[in-house]
Amino acid sequence: MTTAPATTPGTPRKEPGPPTGPGPAPARRRPGRLRRIGLPYLLLLPALLLELLVHLVPMVSGVVMSFKQLTQFTLRDWGTAPWTAFDNYRVAVDFDAPVGRELLHSFFVTCGFTVLSVLLCWLLGTAAALYMQDAFRGRGLLRALFLVPYALPVYAAVITWVFMFQHDNGLVNHVLHDQLGVTDGRPFWLIGDNSFYALVTVSVWKNWPFAFLIVTAGLQNVPKELYEAAALDGSGMWQQIRHITLPSLRPVNQVLVLVLFLWTFNDFNTPYLLFGKSAPDAADILSIHIYESSFVTWNFGSGAAMSVLLLLFLLLVTGTYLLLTSRGRKARHA
Repeated sequence: MTTAPATTPGTPRKEPGPPTGPGPAPARRRPGRLRRIGLPYLLLLPALLLELLVHLVPMVSGVVMSFKQLTQFTLRDWGTAPWTAFDNYRVAVDFDAPVGRELLHSFFVTCGFTVLSVLLCWLLGTAAALYMQDAFRGRGLLRALFLVPYALPVYAAVITWVFMFQHDNGLVNHVLHDQLGVTDGRPFWLIGDNSFYALVTVSVWKNWPFAFLIVTAGLQNVPKELYEAAALDGSGMWQQIRHITLPSLRPVNQVLVLVLFLWTFNDFNTPYLLFGKSAPDAADILSIHIYESSFVTWNFGSGAAMSVLLLLFLLLVTGTYLLLTSRGRKARHA
């Protein structure tokens, strides 16, 4: 007769476990793994939804509108407006017709305005950042004053310039004509050919502090030992700027120029506040031209087609610029 083995009182009794065999052991699931993986995406969901509502939905709606005959007569129920296929685009790029000629003129004005504004913003910002590198008394106050145009609300800043550009009692004519005697008479700044220079002036005044801020941040990464070694070798200030400062700032300047280009080419607030709903021919940039085509003449289909063409142009320029700068970096590192 077989007897069960005796157990010591107080010792827990071992239950027979599952039979062991040569098969693989079952995988143990980590608790909370799915929650840890999905939490970052869950936190990004509100931003993604907001981006979808604010940018993507209006963009898709604008593309759809560009293929419709959307005027003041069909605006109430624009979903049932007749389709025009590519007729709006054909009218926009027909440079022999009045609409195409005006759009081409506006494009050239915008290109000239953008190139001049970005160049002056970069020059002023870089010069101010280099000047602020050396410590001197009152440098902090001067830096704060430089950033005032960038910190001011755009509406307050541009409306102030509107008063300064007034023909009879504006500060600009008072200084140029009455005080300095530079001009023969009191020129008109908000109409005629001078409106282009007024637009460039306000745009540069408003945007150059951003260039100053970015270049100042980039200069913090340039080692001071390079300047000291160059000074020992007899290099002057201009040689140091050419061979040390500008090459070191090349990655920063590439991003800065692209951002300034996109901001300036798309700028709507500055010309709208300066000139109103209809800008002079000399300052008829694309943003105001598209607004006038859409909300003044009530041809929303044509305005939407112009907006899509503007978007495609900016995408093409941005992609080409990024491709060229990327190839340049690879060639320098090779």
